[in-house]
Amino acid sequence: MDLLNIDLSSDRVFLREMNEEDWVDVHRYASQERVSLFQPWGPNSEEDTKAFVQQVLEDSSQENRTRYVFAIVNKEDNKMIGAGELNIRDRDNKAGEISYIVNPDFWGNGIATDVANLLITLGFKEFKLHRIFATCDPRNIGSFRVMEKVGMIREGIIRDALKLKDGWRDSLLFSVLEYEWQK
Repeated sequence: MDLLNIDLSSDRVFLREMNEEDWVDVHRYASQERVSLFQPWGPNSEEDTKAFVQQVLEDSSQENRTRYVFAIVNKEDNKMIGAGELNIRDRDNKAGEISYIVNPDFWGNGIATDVANLLITLGFKEFKLHRIFATCDPRNIGSFRVMEKVGMIREGIIRDALKLKDGWRDSLLFSVLEYEWQK
């Protein structure tokens, strides 16, 4: 799919494919404890962050690509302030998963909500998905509020879904179906 001709922007941000130089901006947030608190990774070393960006670039060149990772760029100063991701999890059943991460300097400004909306729109309009889901740690109130704001429905809890540094973590599961989104 040619993503260059797709408008992935809101009033505040736009999404573009990640490039090798983005590791510096990724590292600004990925190296922070509070950003990785509910994640199995981090806080990142420079090597960790470079490896992440390298994997994103490798995944973007796959022939049957399923992973689309975007840099979130602030329109005000043209700086990268986070990442948004759409993964095609099941082509036959038209299911995708979204995720987002924002530099804490921009938390509370609606950026993640903008990004989630852009990713959901991309999934339904361009990839013709039927169902898009997302998960988060039940303690991550900001993340599950974003999912609610963009019209995702809480389906339940996936127990012990992810191994963190301090033990197993449950995940809240949210989803939106194409016909719900079209409303």
